[in-house]
Amino acid sequence: MWTRDLIKTRAKAVLKISYWKAFLVSLVIAFVGGNTGGSFNWTFGSNKNERFSESIFGTDSNIMPYILIFVFVFLLIMLLVLAFRIFLGYPLEVGGRRYFIRSAQEDFDLNNLGFAFDKQKYFGIVKGMLWRGFINFLWFLLLIIPGIVKAYAYRMVPYILADNPKIGHKRALELSIKMTHGQKFKIFVLDLSFIGWYLLGMLALFVGVLFVMPYQNATEAELYLILRQNALDNGMCSYEELLLDIK
Repeated sequence: MWTRDLIKTRAKAVLKISYWKAFLVSLVIAFVGGNTGGSFNWTFGSNKNERFSESIFGTDSNIMPYILIFVFVFLLIMLLVLAFRIFLGYPLEVGGRRYFIRSAQEDFDLNNLGFAFDKQKYFGIVKGMLWRGFINFLWFLLLIIPGIVKAYAYRMVPYILADNPKIGHKRALELSIKMTHGQKFKIFVLDLSFIGWYLLGMLALFVGVLFVMPYQNATEAELYLILRQNALDNGMCSYEELLLDIK
């Protein structure tokens, strides 16, 4: 079993050795959206939509071309953002997670950040991360709470892919679910324990928030290592499956 104090203490010990590398990797992870979650809300209501349409389009038909241009530009921007997140963000996020896994084992090589940009690893990582995002999106469409619960169940997918990019998208999801079984509430409480640090960071014109991210990322990597070892000990996976050296 693990405790918050245990993994935070381990994370602090790692950061004492190489904080600024961890800071740089954390900035990359944050920039590509790896530290954020998302939900999708759809609002239906025919009467309200009709009244809205009439108020916009019924008063002056001359503005219709501008509305269409705005919608087109907005959709184009959204597609570009989505493409950035999938084809660049996902690989960099997994590479960042690999850096933190390896740094917890005293390997502080920043080349781990570009781990995913290898043709033999890239598509497996993109597919695995995209599958996780798609399944989680479906849960959020159902209800917000189930979506949040499943987000915690799928939390370890980037770490699993960082160990073995060829493990398969469905297997990565399945293994993450097994690793986090019975652990989701503890992980949630672990996340809450960083709120005070982030609030303090906000007092420094939000700049302080950036310096908290390495601490949280290092702590989460320590959590993964414990959950991974638990999975190995209980036969949920093997050292060979995760491409690990047999201890």
